[in-house]
Amino acid sequence: MFGQKISSPRFTAKARKTLIELGDLDWKNINPDIFGSMIQAVVDKDYRSDLGMHYTSVENILKLIKPLFLDELYEAYEEATTINQLQKLINRIAKIKFFDPACGSGNFLIITYKEIRLLEIKILQKITDLESNPTFKWTTVNLSQFYGIEIDDFANEMAILSLWLAEHQMNRIFEEMLFDYGKSKPILPLKEAGQIQQGNATRRNWNEVCPISEKDEVYVIGNPPYLGARLQDAEQKRDMKIVFHGKSGYNNMDYIACWFYKAKDYIKGNKAKCALVTTNSICQGEQVALIWPSILSDNIEIDFAYQSFKWTNNAKGNAGVTVIIVGLRNVSNEPKYLFTDNFRKLAKNINPYLLDGSNTVVIGRSKPLSKFPEISFGNMANDGGNLLLSEEEKEELINQNQTSKKFIKPFIGSSEYIRGNKRFCLWIKNDELKEAYKIPEIAKRIDKVEIHRLNSNRKATQILAENPNLFGEIRHQNSDSLLIPRHTSETRDYIPIGFFDSETIIADSAMAIYHAEPWLFGVISSRMHMVWVRNVGGKLKTDYRYSAKLCYNTFPFPDITTKQKENLNQYVFDILDERAKHPSKTMAQLYNPSTMPKGLLQAHQALDTAIEQCYRLQPFKNDTERLEYLFKQYEEMLQKDTLFAKQKKKRLNR
Repeated sequence: MFGQKISSPRFTAKARKTLIELGDLDWKNINPDIFGSMIQAVVDKDYRSDLGMHYTSVENILKLIKPLFLDELYEAYEEATTINQLQKLINRIAKIKFFDPACGSGNFLIITYKEIRLLEIKILQKITDLESNPTFKWTTVNLSQFYGIEIDDFANEMAILSLWLAEHQMNRIFEEMLFDYGKSKPILPLKEAGQIQQGNATRRNWNEVCPISEKDEVYVIGNPPYLGARLQDAEQKRDMKIVFHGKSGYNNMDYIACWFYKAKDYIKGNKAKCALVTTNSICQGEQVALIWPSILSDNIEIDFAYQSFKWTNNAKGNAGVTVIIVGLRNVSNEPKYLFTDNFRKLAKNINPYLLDGSNTVVIGRSKPLSKFPEISFGNMANDGGNLLLSEEEKEELINQNQTSKKFIKPFIGSSEYIRGNKRFCLWIKNDELKEAYKIPEIAKRIDKVEIHRLNSNRKATQILAENPNLFGEIRHQNSDSLLIPRHTSETRDYIPIGFFDSETIIADSAMAIYHAEPWLFGVISSRMHMVWVRNVGGKLKTDYRYSAKLCYNTFPFPDITTKQKENLNQYVFDILDERAKHPSKTMAQLYNPSTMPKGLLQAHQALDTAIEQCYRLQPFKNDTERLEYLFKQYEEMLQKDTLFAKQKKKRLNR
């Protein structure tokens, strides 16, 4: 801490008085956790965001270290009944290495150090109960057992300082609780400060920072940066390339994948485990297929996991994200545990979705796995805005020329549908073009579309200029349709689904299902489907992202009879009737949990029960049970689908 020459700042009388007053305060019980809070408060917000720097509270650190190693050490302590057993445990604790390869201000290392020292004190107290004249004198836990890497020099220095403070605090407790026998080694002059190194953890050789051999017991802990693929700068992209050398897909991975991948290689074959705090996004959507197959294998498995919980700490500028904790270990017969809302559940296997099930990864499909009609994106204009009309523009155009009415259709996307806004579009078939050109305002708009497309840098768009009256991408069919918003708020219990007639053009901001029957509306609106979407579909920021390939085409739904479909139809009509009772409310208001009409909620809940009875008669206890059941159903249907495809191929080859 004092290894370099320090230029003392010039103090005012007020500053001097403040420092003296601070010296009179009782600092002995201050938690070094406060330094993480200070860093989060004083570091520039954008800079902190660039580094993914958010400190971890004591409560959340304990969630990680207890199942990783602390609970097991306490079990050994409880089971030890002889001095020899207790001494062996102390010797074991004195050799364990704790390594945080993204240590920030050192909170994980600090809290771990304090918890290990407290356990040591308990062991020594137990020895004094068994032996009248114990021979121990000094603590055997040293700061040299604690390793870290931190990219930011300020946070790196804070980590070193915090470890010194933690050591001093624990020495005081050690002497107070073992006053007849225990003494602390003098820490002044300050020498040992843990093995904290400044550097980029994605590029450092972890084995050089924290050497690991067959005899070592090592625990990798931490809360690495979360940055999503679109938020990574050029240097971070290079980090990803270095870590995943030669592997595809890293450009779309979350930055934290680097730490999991390096941790997997670091602990493999060693007496070591790892547990990291991360956003839940890496266990959802396309991230699962990108990240986890290269981590979980015959050698590495998930040891324990905390399912999604809201991130909180005491700092200003709280991170405000939903996180998970994932522990990795070498394949073992030891128990695996899943934590949900702080309840622990024994699991046979923990898969990448943090469920008790096989390691099957849901891969996007081009066709539905269940017997559903195909789904598609809506229609994209690619027109520079010239084929689209506001309600005022539509009225003005019709007032100018009544004939234009035949070329105008309602145009609705996710935003219009959910917020109740109205838009329209010009829908002009090729055989209607001559008639449409007779209307000056329409002719002007078509000409502008042509110019817009010709000026594009994309050749495909330039080709579209040959038919400037048409949308750039047309998927509309002359039938009733279902509209599914591509993005919807995470606060909603249900995705608001819409029924529309053949005259309505669905925009590409939404998904469209044509020739859809009412029962399908019920399936997609159900809680079962929402559970699937939340976990398989992924998110855009905090919004649910509805994907045709991942959400709709993979959703496992059993074959049902005509009678069952008719039964579901009635529940759907009940929902539509309840919506119709509130014509002044938008879908956003109807499906906001705090403003959702009671009748509508009850209609949805009745539908939920009917949908679940299509799977089984026994009610599901919770969403975790629903999801585990859906995954089993998915695996069974996938196996049947694969077998059917092979048999079909054989027939074709005969």
